[in-house]
Amino acid sequence: MLTGRHFAILALTTLTCQGVLVASPTTLLMTESQRRDALFLDALSVPSPGEVFAALNKACRPNWAALVTPATAPVTTARPQLALAVGVLAANGYIAVEAQDGQQVKNVGREMMAEAKALGVSQSLLARGNSLIEFADSSSWDALADELEATENEVKMTMVEQKDRHLVTLTSAAAWIRGLEVASGVVLANSSLQGSQVLRQPDLALQLVSQLGNLPSRMSRDPLVSRVKEVLESTAALLQQQYPANEKERERIQKLHDDAAALVKLILRSTTVAPVSPVTTAAVGASSASPSSSAPLTTTSTTTNAPAKPKTGGLKP
Repeated sequence: MLTGRHFAILALTTLTCQGVLVASPTTLLMTESQRRDALFLDALSVPSPGEVFAALNKACRPNWAALVTPATAPVTTARPQLALAVGVLAANGYIAVEAQDGQQVKNVGREMMAEAKALGVSQSLLARGNSLIEFADSSSWDALADELEATENEVKMTMVEQKDRHLVTLTSAAAWIRGLEVASGVVLANSSLQGSQVLRQPDLALQLVSQLGNLPSRMSRDPLVSRVKEVLESTAALLQQQYPANEKERERIQKLHDDAAALVKLILRSTTVAPVSPVTTAAVGASSASPSSSAPLTTTSTTTNAPAKPKTGGLKP
């Protein structure tokens, strides 16, 4: 399976140059900017959730079907949250692949495309979306896992090309945190904490903390981004601890799991209201003012005091 590191370098060596596709894989044909982008993604590379789950499969036998969750992306206009959501959705896609749930993989793919479109990076991913559907329909699980990872990394590569490389850091962090949540939950379900060695990656947590520290000041002040960094700092400290006693170790892993789960819920929480159809807007009138796109993180699309739905039209799903 191609890792994020391999895909980033391979993809960037085959970028178009003045409209002509470079056929040779040699890096000599890359521009200086493309080389910098490849090195950036290479330095940023962390194990994908798929790699973590593969290691978990060797240590124990998770019930992946029970771990599949609905692919629900947040309704938001905040670019940092959109980037974080792509990471969580990618991890959910790997869970669906492990569970061999083709429909859920397709659901995840659609949600990822929606978030990518909101970020302005979806144009190059249309073929990827079609491939995900094709592989899911034919139950080609190995090919589906490869395509899912390629899709995630193509989103990241496009972010870099569009000078949004800082969003790549958020996507990688969110995918790793969601993977940690799932892996720690699997370990806790085992009385002997079998598979706990898969969780011991303090250096990765510290690497992500360091990368988040390099974000632009405006982005780093975002409440959600600040919370991601706090959780990663706490996670790194917990992963550096080792307890010989089973009960103490269980408490540590439970704390890891709870923090990661709470953060994932926050990432997937909508911060704006879904768009209203023209029919509904006309029927409701001026009394139904839409909320600001800069609503606080605690405001969700499911808790707004919207007027009663008229007989015609209504909120889009």
